[in-house]
Amino acid sequence: MCSLAKDIGIDLGTASVLVYVKGKGVVLNEPSVVAINKDDGRLLSVGADAQAMLGRTPGNIVAIRPLREGVISDYDMTERMLKEFIRKVSGSFHHIFKPRVIICVPSGISEVEERAVVDAGLQSGASHVYLIEEPVAAAIGAGIDITKPEGHMVVDIGGGTSDIAVISLKGVVESASIKVAGDQFNEAIVKYMRRKHNILIGERTAEQMKMQIGCVFPKDEETTIEIKGRCLMTGLPKTITVTSTEMLEAFEEPVERILEAIHGVLERTPPELVADIANNGIVMTGGGSLVDGFDKLITARTGIHTVVAENAISCVAIGTGKSLDSVHEMNDGTVNLSRRKQMN
Repeated sequence: MCSLAKDIGIDLGTASVLVYVKGKGVVLNEPSVVAINKDDGRLLSVGADAQAMLGRTPGNIVAIRPLREGVISDYDMTERMLKEFIRKVSGSFHHIFKPRVIICVPSGISEVEERAVVDAGLQSGASHVYLIEEPVAAAIGAGIDITKPEGHMVVDIGGGTSDIAVISLKGVVESASIKVAGDQFNEAIVKYMRRKHNILIGERTAEQMKMQIGCVFPKDEETTIEIKGRCLMTGLPKTITVTSTEMLEAFEEPVERILEAIHGVLERTPPELVADIANNGIVMTGGGSLVDGFDKLITARTGIHTVVAENAISCVAIGTGKSLDSVHEMNDGTVNLSRRKQMN
C-alpha cells in the first residue's frame, strides 16, 4: 500500500465522530450533525458548524443527526458526513490514495446495520473497512491488556447506546448493548422540566444542564444553573433556577436501566471472570460516564470498585487507532469473531 495513504480509526458515535490517524493520534472530534439545503440537497456544513444550527434553521435549511441510538438512521447523510471528515483528515489526495479504515460499532448491532456501516465507509473513500466492537476498542483505549486470560469489565456510555462487556483473551465473553445513554439523559431533563416546572426547553439547553449540574449520586455541595425556556402556561420566555438535586430525580429512570444491564451482564458471566472483575474493578468510558457521581453509584450498587478512564471521551477512538497495528489480522467488514460464534 502506498505510504501516502493514511490508516484511519473512526469512532462513529451518535453524538460525535472522533477520527484517529495513525502516527498522529485523535485529530478530529466533531458533533455528528449535518446541515443541508432542502431545495437543492446541497451540503452546507458538518460537525460543529452544523450543530450550531440545530433547532435554529429557516424552512429551507435542515440540520439533522444521521445516527440514532448507535446505528445509521440516514444512510445518505452518514456517507456524506464521513466523506467530509475523511477529506478533512486525509487532505486533497484522499481520492487517489484511499485509506484503510477501522470503524467501531455497538456490540448489539445487527448484520444489516453492520453492512450499512461498511458500505458507508467504502462509499466515503476508504479502500478497506474493518469493524471493531465499542467495548473492545474502549478497553484498548483505556490501557487494559485484553490479550491476557483475565476478565475485565468495560461500561461505555455514549450518546445513543451504552455498551457493557466482559472481555478476556481479545474477545467479548458476555455483553449487553442498550439504547439508553447521553441522549436519553437529555430527553429525561426535557420531560422533567416540562412536568415539574411547566417549561419547555430545547435539546441544547438540556445538554448544557447535564454537563454543568447533572449528577446521579448525591453531591457534597449542591450546584445550580439558571436556564431560559418557554413557559407552557403563557407561551412567553421564562427564566428559572434548577438544582443538581433535581437532576438526580430526572435521571432516575435511565440510570436504573443502565444499572440493570450491568447487573445482568455480571449474572451471566462465568464465576472465574467475575472474581477477576472484583479484583480489577470496572472501567467506565464514553461521554456519559462523565456525569457526576456515576462511578460512585456503580461502586455503591455492585460493591465493585469503579473508575472513569482517563480521556473517557476519546478512549474508543484511541482504542480503534491502536487496533490499526493489528489490522492485517482482521477480515474485511467483520466484527470481533467471538460474537459471530455467539450469534450463530
